[in-house]
Amino acid sequence: MHLELTDVSHGFDGDPVLEDVSLAVADGEIVTIIGPSGAGKTTLLRLASLFEPPGEGAVRCDGVDPWALAESERLARRRRIGVVFQRASLFDATVARNVEAGLRVRRPWRERLIDAPRRLLGRSTTDGDERIERALALVGLEEHRERHVESLSGGEAQRIAFARALAYDPDLLVLDEPTSDLDPRNTAILEHAVSRASDRGHGVLLATHDMHQARRLSDRVGVLLDGELIEVGPATRVFESPRDPRTRRFVDGDLLYDAAAEELPDVETEAAPTEESRR
Repeated sequence: MHLELTDVSHGFDGDPVLEDVSLAVADGEIVTIIGPSGAGKTTLLRLASLFEPPGEGAVRCDGVDPWALAESERLARRRRIGVVFQRASLFDATVARNVEAGLRVRRPWRERLIDAPRRLLGRSTTDGDERIERALALVGLEEHRERHVESLSGGEAQRIAFARALAYDPDLLVLDEPTSDLDPRNTAILEHAVSRASDRGHGVLLATHDMHQARRLSDRVGVLLDGELIEVGPATRVFESPRDPRTRRFVDGDLLYDAAAEELPDVETEAAPTEESRR
């Protein structure tokens, strides 16, 4: 799926969040959005995931505006997008049943009814079993398919959430800070899985606060500041020789430092007592 946002603006209750954002993600490409908290990254990802229409501009999938289609056709396109949020939201079930959930809801109702007896017995379809195994193998948890999710660590749970999104073979993966709460080992496993997914032809749109991660993973990086996408380009160029001076200040941490300093309240301090005042 070729995803393209053109001159997209969006806001809530009259407050602008995104202003004239244009961005594209091709098959097999990893595009990462970086920017401070409150810059509009999550809103951008929600629009890319077709959760809601943009206030202005257009979001197109393979050249088609899904918001101009009938709801059933738009839903079919939305189901070609896999989404992983910052925190895993798993069902009260085994690892395998959680990974299978994405497959199940995307199947026609007739097939679901035919397979209902198998589901009641806790079994997957043959095709489902193969997809579950491949997805779990990609995140290194193929031997834990019968574990209940309550026994998983936070990092393992997030890996299951990624496997669930990948199991139904989506055209595009949208990842909203998927490793922000993870330890280095689970982060490395998920980063490897994202790279493998890209190698298989899945487009990836990722938001992160981790500059090193953005540099390691990305084909291209976009810098979002105050709702404006100020720069988009190859990762190496954006980090080493950005065209916009605000990008350099953000990457170096100066922009955030200046903003934080401006928000600090003025504090009046009393002069330190002198030797005479102590007497």
